Order: sequence, then C-alpha cells, then structure tokens
Amino acid sequence: MQGPLEGAAFLGGSPVGEKLAQQGYVEEEFILSGTATSYTIEGDFPEDGSASASLADSAAYTTRLLVRRPADADKFNGTVVVEWLNVSAGTDGSPVYSYTHRQLLRDGYAWVGVSAQKVGIEGMEGMPAYMPPLKKANPERYGALVHPGDAFSFDIFSQAGRAVRGDSGVAIPGLKPSHVIAAGESQSAFHMVTYVNAIDPLAKVYDAALIQARGGSSAPLDGIRMDRASVEFFSNPVRIREDVRIPVLTVQSETDVLQLLSVISRQADTDRIRLLEIAGAAHADTYLLGAAAQDHPDIAPEKLAELVAPSANVMGMQLGKPVNAGLQQHYIMQAAVVQLDKWMREGTPPPIAERLALTEDGKGFVLDDNGNVRGGIRSPWVDAPTAVLSGLAQEGPGFARLFGSTEPFDAAKLKALYPGGKAEYLQHFTKALDSAISNGFILSADRDEILAVASASFK
Repeated sequence: MQGPLEGAAFLGGSPVGEKLAQQGYVEEEFILSGTATSYTIEGDFPEDGSASASLADSAAYTTRLLVRRPADADKFNGTVVVEWLNVSAGTDGSPVYSYTHRQLLRDGYAWVGVSAQKVGIEGMEGMPAYMPPLKKANPERYGALVHPGDAFSFDIFSQAGRAVRGDSGVAIPGLKPSHVIAAGESQSAFHMVTYVNAIDPLAKVYDAALIQARGGSSAPLDGIRMDRASVEFFSNPVRIREDVRIPVLTVQSETDVLQLLSVISRQADTDRIRLLEIAGAAHADTYLLGAAAQDHPDIAPEKLAELVAPSANVMGMQLGKPVNAGLQQHYIMQAAVVQLDKWMREGTPPPIAERLALTEDGKGFVLDDNGNVRGGIRSPWVDAPTAVLSGLAQEGPGFARLFGSTEPFDAAKLKALYPGGKAEYLQHFTKALDSAISNGFILSADRDEILAVASASFK
C-alpha cells in the first residue's frame, strides 16, 4: 500500500459541491498492489446462484483506492461502504456514492471507491474525451497502474476490502472499521451479484452487500466485458443464492426490472435477502446526472429543485422527452444504507416491499389513473404526482434508454388533482411522504428538505 498520494484524485462524475472539509471529512488516495487470482466454475452459472468457484490463474496488479472518511476518528461510525466503481462510461464513476453521499457524510460513514475493472484504468474505444480513464486523465499520477483483466477484478475487490479492514497486514491509515459493506450499481451490480454468489463464500471479506440497478443475469467470471456479452447471456436468470452468507439488499428502478430484465431473477425475501423496487424511478435520473455533483447540506431548496427539474438536454444529447426527474431514488437509497447497516449490525432486516405491478404477460407495468406505475415502494412523487414518472426507455442515442422520462401534467390536470393549488398539493405530498417514512423507506432526517424542495418545485 502506498499513500496517501499528494494532489487531487480523479473520479469522473463525483460530487464536488459537497464541501468535504466543511463537513469534517478528508479525501485520500492510495495505491494498492499485489497478486490477484481469477476464478472459474464448471458449466453455466446456476439460476439459483449457488455457484461453486475454484481458483484459476494469478497475475500482478496495481490499482487505486479513493477514501473519504471523517477527519476526526471519534466521528467515524465504524461502517465503511466499499464501492466497486462503475466503468460503463469508460471511466471510473461512483453512482452509489452519488445517490447516498448526503447520508454517508451526515452520519459518519467512510466510503472507499475501488478501481476494480480494467476499463477505469485503461479506457475503451469509442468513449468521448471528457470521460478519460485514469491513465489518460493524469498519466503522471496513474501511469504505474497495472490491470491484468476483469477476470481478476473479483479478487482485486476482495483485497481492497481486506486493506480497508486491515486484515491482511495492509491497512488504510485513519480507518479502523467494525463493519464493511460491498456496494455496486449497474454494471458493477452485475459483478456484485457474481461476487456474493461465487466469491464471497471463499473470500469472506464483507459483512453485507448493497446492489443497485442489477440486471437479470450476473457478470461472467472470465472477464468478458459486459458490452460484449451476448443477448442470450443477459437473458439467463441468476438469483441471489438462498444460503448467502451476508445480508444482501437489492434496490431496483423500473428500468432495471423490465429493460435490464431483473424481473427474470425476482425472488422471495428471506432473512438474508431483500428486494426493493422503486415506483416511478429510472436507472439514471436528473439527480444522478447532474444534481448530485452540486448537492450539499447547505443547498437552498430552490437550487436543488432547479437542479433536478425535468430536462431533455443531458450529457450533450437532446432527447424527445425530459428524462426522469423524480427524487425518490436518491432518498430511498439513503434510507437503504441505514437499513442495511442496522441489518448487518443487529440482525433486523429492512421492511418487506411490494413488487412493481406487471401486466399479465409480464412485459409491461400496470398503471394508475395518473399514468404512474402501481405497486413497488411508494413515495410522494408518485402518490402526490405532478407528472408521469417512468423508467421505461425513450428513443435516443447511447445511454438515453436508461434515463426514463418525465411528462409534466398541464395546468388543467394539476387543477383537477389539487383544486386548492399549492397548499392542497403540499397536504397530499406531506401525507404520502409521512407514509413512506413510517414504512421505513425514507429517512425522517430528510423530511424537511423534501417538503421544502416540493414547495419550491410546484408551479
């Protein structure tokens, strides 16, 4: 282990407006080197997730760990969230951190981002220059990094977890955790499913797993890039194994359920498995795509409302409809961290959530009278709506299919729903919000901010 390194670390899309130092946090970057092992299983990955992996090859690696922790050790709550950084955009990204950073910093968590995959270090063809991998972003800082391929990414992630824990003689200064959560979103979630099913029974590093936006299948152990995997591969269901060693909390949007086919891997909740499906949420929304990078505890409600407002212009693309502008995924993810932490520490599972309602053929959602989906985790954004919020794809290039859509109600529709104007709207919104808090899916600590943003958003 080398570090902390001097100078600024690079992380694409990471929240920069959070004022770490003002919240009593420090950011440090470390270089982790070692020899990683790849794994193999006989035959196809089993549908029930009960893979029996064995050691295969070994190779040297050098990667980086990005750490954000309380500067005062006495303010550290003992839990570290270790995120498998997402590389779908050709650079390291931290979507789990983006969705949850307000809660992590509010309650004294530490967060560690792991450059587990080769693309984050070396890049891939066809990605725009504004999304550089580490070696192109700062050749002097990251030029010595070496990644032998994604077949070794699972063991690299295990070794990163051991470094966080200090179990292997390698420790990160300032961190003495009692519990460590593994986390990953989207492509990283595919890898997390494989990790908890096949690698965790051998490695036994993490105390819990937070999986966000997974598909129906899981990542291959041989390191084939997810964008090169076959359609047949993605259509093969893989559930979380029933005998999973650690608590696993999976959080899904509408996009993930139908477009990424997680519906084919739905399973019953157990004392070790929980599945949350969020009504009205998309794989990515205006919070993740822009607001998260500027969100911080002192942000004015009017500013946050402006940042998450519906927009059809994102990432340099002009789309046919505004992308999904619901805030529910941000706040539900913050509650998910707290729920999982309690589950891991005390053995108390999160509440059981209703699944999103599907049509008889399983290919569409059942909608309410306002056009929003029925079932799933309810929130004021769908139960006191001002728009149709969907996670289903709209036409457009690249990642546009993951952004869902927002169709704001016109003045006549709003008048019919809320004849008393803003005051009546806020009454309905508050009732729905308090129900979500009572059900355990939104934190009471976020209540005042949510109401203030709702008031600022209503036109």
